[in-house]
Amino acid sequence: MTDNDGERRAAGELEASVLAALWAAGKPLTVAQVRAAISQPLARTTVATLLTRLHEKGVIGRRSGTRSFVYFPVDDSHGMTARRMHRELDQDADRSMVLARFVQGLSPEDEAELKRLLEEGEQ
Repeated sequence: MTDNDGERRAAGELEASVLAALWAAGKPLTVAQVRAAISQPLARTTVATLLTRLHEKGVIGRRSGTRSFVYFPVDDSHGMTARRMHRELDQDADRSMVLARFVQGLSPEDEAELKRLLEEGEQ
């Protein structure tokens, strides 16, 4: 499991490749189909392990296919980012302080967009 320079790839990089393949497919895929869709030459067992780990994290779903499981993303990339943001927020006891610091770091454009979205949600 090494790249051309002989360095070990980060698990996050491989997981991102698997997710990208699932998003691009737009339909559930088997382990073999995911393996064929990613650019890295990985063993079938490696791809199966990555899919199992992503499923255990709740990032992808799976259901029985014709002869094996088929896998599908539960969120698009924007949904994944939102899930990470919620997870980080949930890890701090002082949610108000975390949100305040987050808002302080927003650009004026992002702050205006956040206000717009909050107002839209109130309607």
